[in-house]
Amino acid sequence: MPYNTTSKEVIDLKPDGIFLSNGPGNPEDVTEVINLIKELKGKYPIFGICLGHQMISLAYGAKTYKLKFGHRGGNHPVKNLITDKIEITSQNHSYAVDEKSLSKTKLVVTHKNILDDTIEGVECKKDKIFSVQYHPESAPGPQDSSYLFDKFISLLEENKN
Repeated sequence: MPYNTTSKEVIDLKPDGIFLSNGPGNPEDVTEVINLIKELKGKYPIFGICLGHQMISLAYGAKTYKLKFGHRGGNHPVKNLITDKIEITSQNHSYAVDEKSLSKTKLVVTHKNILDDTIEGVECKKDKIFSVQYHPESAPGPQDSSYLFDKFISLLEENKN
């Protein structure tokens, strides 16, 4: 759906869940999607990647900032704080979520970049919403991040019941 889709249009489709993909530019400029997330969080499972991660964080009241040097290409090591495992990721972004601003939100940090300690994942279990800054669909490590799609599918199934 386009960035300016309304919450009514989404609700009318009766989705099982919502997936927020990557995209270009400053996440703060996409106010339509930020507001959409605010209206739909807690109603549907939501999974965001890259720009979707940043917009979820903004929708919960966190802040973003422009990186001096963006994260580009493969082989970016990210630590999963829940499992304590390192994932090798593919990235392509210029903005990051401000960690200090997350303390005033319902989001919990789930992943961190090993190279520069930036936030790479957040979650609000109550609202069935989570996101990662990197691109799990490109699987640069041998399926390191495929579990994220399994998690989303599980949330979709739970929500149907």
